[in-house]
Order: sequence, then structure tokens, then C-alpha cells
Amino acid sequence: MHLAHGQPTEPEANEAVIRRFYEELWNRWQLGIADEIVSDTLRFRGSLGTVCEGREAFKRYVETVHAAFPDWQNRVDEIFAVEDRVITRMNWTGTHQGALRGVLPTGARVEYAGAAFFRLAEGSIEEAWVVGDTQELWRALGVLSSGVQ
Repeated sequence: MHLAHGQPTEPEANEAVIRRFYEELWNRWQLGIADEIVSDTLRFRGSLGTVCEGREAFKRYVETVHAAFPDWQNRVDEIFAVEDRVITRMNWTGTHQGALRGVLPTGARVEYAGAAFFRLAEGSIEEAWVVGDTQELWRALGVLSSGVQ
């Protein structure tokens, strides 16, 4: 829904920011996009257990993921935007070609599902909490056994 004068509503605008976050910043590795859509005071918690505050710390996290998975892709399967919140149901894929949390490159192809929860203010991501089924990631990297516990 657009407002009468053609401007997108806040939820539509926020959804567009999150689509840029995944499509441009992550999938195309255009890290400079963070300067446009991520708050200086971002509070971020990633599915790999990373917690960081601030845009610059977040950019370092993105670089770490890129070094470990140069072909990392984020697929948004569903997206919901309400007021200042955006929620996505996600799928992540990549090939492990660099060290990740002490695990040396395995060449393994990984894929796992999850969700992300965002709060935005004035077109900028203020908070992001990403949770994924990282057991699938760690199994693919040989850190966890595939047996049922």
C-alpha cells in the first residue's frame, strides 16, 4: 500500500531496506551499502553466535563471513513488515573456503534455514537478530556428527 502522494508506507520502505541488506550488501558483497542502511549504533546478533554493536563492527563481521564463504548467498523465502519491524524466513548457502571460528577450510557446501528479525528507524537498521539452524552448518563442516543425540 502506498500513501496518496505515491510514497511507500513505513512497512514498505522498511521491507525495501531489508531487501537491499540481503541482495546488495550480502549477496553482491557491496559493503558500502551498510553506510546507507545500517545505523551507527546497530545492535546485531548473528546466527553464527556473533554479537556486535555499531556499523563498523558489523562490517567486520560481514568481511569475516565473506572470507570463509566467498560465494555466500542469502535467500529470502518470506518477508513480513509491520510498523518498524521486518521479519524474514531465510535460507543460507555457501562453500567453506576460509577459516571460520577456528575451523579450517573444508571445501564443504553448506545450506541451512533460519529467520531474521529487524527493527528500523528512519530507513536505517537499528537492531538485527538472526537465528539459523546452524547445526546443519557445523555438520557440513565436520564439527558435529550427523547422529541423533
